[in-house]
Amino acid sequence: MNIQQGGYKLSILPENKPHTPHYAPRNFFIWGATMSGKSYLASAFPDSFVFSTDDNEKNSGTRPSVQLKNTFDAKGNIVTSAIDTLDKYILALGTESNTFKTVVIDVIEDVCTLLDQAICAEYHVKFIGDVPYGKGWGLFDSMLQELVMNLKALPMNIIYISRENSKMEDGVSVASPALKQKYYNVVNGNCDLVIRTQHLGHNYLRTVTDIRRKYKQSEIDDPQILRILMAIPGALVKDVQTTTTNKDGK
Repeated sequence: MNIQQGGYKLSILPENKPHTPHYAPRNFFIWGATMSGKSYLASAFPDSFVFSTDDNEKNSGTRPSVQLKNTFDAKGNIVTSAIDTLDKYILALGTESNTFKTVVIDVIEDVCTLLDQAICAEYHVKFIGDVPYGKGWGLFDSMLQELVMNLKALPMNIIYISRENSKMEDGVSVASPALKQKYYNVVNGNCDLVIRTQHLGHNYLRTVTDIRRKYKQSEIDDPQILRILMAIPGALVKDVQTTTTNKDGK
């Protein structure tokens, strides 16, 4: 529908012309064993705000943070849920003037546990599957997806941190993120780069375990993030140098 204003019809459609896509990665998933440098790597990103579930930021972090937890009254009824806190602060980050450039979820599997706990408390059940007609699982899925989409909509870098777990594949123990696979699929489906951190002896290693596309160094517009990614093997590819030739092929 066109809107009449000042004798002209205004259209909601964009102009029919090419635009330059923004290729720089903005959504990151960092996973690794305890004390392997996950939070330390996240703290290197510019101007971060941290949603913390394990008091890491409160005890040793230097960035502004808020603790995620569910609070209950004396009868066990939920008073404030972690999702309420997330909704409130994400709304503020998206609507209020601020100088933050990065939002960190530390750690994402704890957030999932808090969501599960809040739903169980609301319906007075011990297990989310006990909510009738599968409504508990439906609520959980919609809340997690909404959280991921709301974070992605922010004009900021988003970092999800996960601990390390192990699973058996063909009789071999393989390291993997502690976030359950079905939840990982939701989160990772909206991420650009997955990075594993490891602490081996005196060395701290960072490797790319999943990537949306080959990112070029020239596509990274933030010099601080560029320095971080250039130090991680496989995170970036060098720009191809092109040369021009004259008529004689020289």
